[in-house]
Amino acid sequence: MEEQDFAAHLTATMTGSALTMLIGVGHRTGLLAAAARGPASSAGLADRAGLQERYVREWLGAMVTGGIFTYDGREYTFPPEHAKFLLGETAANLMPSLLTLSAFTGILPDLERAFAEGGGVPRAAYGPYLETLGAKTGDSWKHIYREHLVDGFFGAVPGLKERLTAGARVLDLGCGTGHAIAVAARAFPASRFTGLDINAGVVEQAREHRLPNADFAIGDAAELTADPPYDVITAFDAVHDQDRPDVVLRRIRRALAPDGLFFMVDTNFSSHLERNIGNPLAALTYSISLMYCTTTSLAEGGAALGAVWGTEKASEMLADAGFRHVEVLGSPRPQNCIYACRP
Repeated sequence: MEEQDFAAHLTATMTGSALTMLIGVGHRTGLLAAAARGPASSAGLADRAGLQERYVREWLGAMVTGGIFTYDGREYTFPPEHAKFLLGETAANLMPSLLTLSAFTGILPDLERAFAEGGGVPRAAYGPYLETLGAKTGDSWKHIYREHLVDGFFGAVPGLKERLTAGARVLDLGCGTGHAIAVAARAFPASRFTGLDINAGVVEQAREHRLPNADFAIGDAAELTADPPYDVITAFDAVHDQDRPDVVLRRIRRALAPDGLFFMVDTNFSSHLERNIGNPLAALTYSISLMYCTTTSLAEGGAALGAVWGTEKASEMLADAGFRHVEVLGSPRPQNCIYACRP
């Protein structure tokens, strides 16, 4: 990259970072929701949102020049084709991810200390920053499950929907707040679903779903046992975060019925950095991995696979765990792939 091009690249990077912070401000103050109601002057939008006009005007300057809003010299408009990515109860809404990323800035002093001293940042350290910036656990995937779980994810594996329709015993590892199970349990009432997570707080939230064919338990996946075995075990973006992923994968293999399926959704990257160059999602994923996945694992003395452990490493570890048949399939999201694993 030429010197001038790199300078422009850095400026764009700083701009994106600043806009990310200000979009979060717009979410928390209600400005985005107010703007979505229609075009307005800065005074009109400030009045609509119950805010101070001078702050709103400067914020709008950033939104317009940053390509989020448009301006005709009189009124500011939040185009619906933009708003769908920052508002609404759909999988297109990127706001949950944006808020989570912003919250990670709070742990940077601890992360930098770990660079020098070793160790990591424990998961509990993130809670106050996530709460302050309005990020809610599980929101990033909630609408993705609702829109894509049954047909997009499960539908990618031949025969899986039919098996769940007939009735299967299903375990979801790292279930979090239980949104995947909530969707699956309603779609497949003949199946029985269990969610397992080591975080007691999110399990309590998951139990609020109150579904007749689902239950949730607090537990460590590295200590998983099953009697009788499960027909299907799922893990959504969870295995690479395990402190002992090799142990977890072996436990999953032992907990499956002989004709069972381990359905793992994880990140869709190579294990080799040079093969990820040019992937538009790679830099963001490496960054998130450093600020959360890697350091939280190191805080527990874990393997620290990171979010970009890659399809090669994942396939190798699945084979080592005893899965003789592993298919890597596409998913409804380019940043994820599906591993259909059978004993």
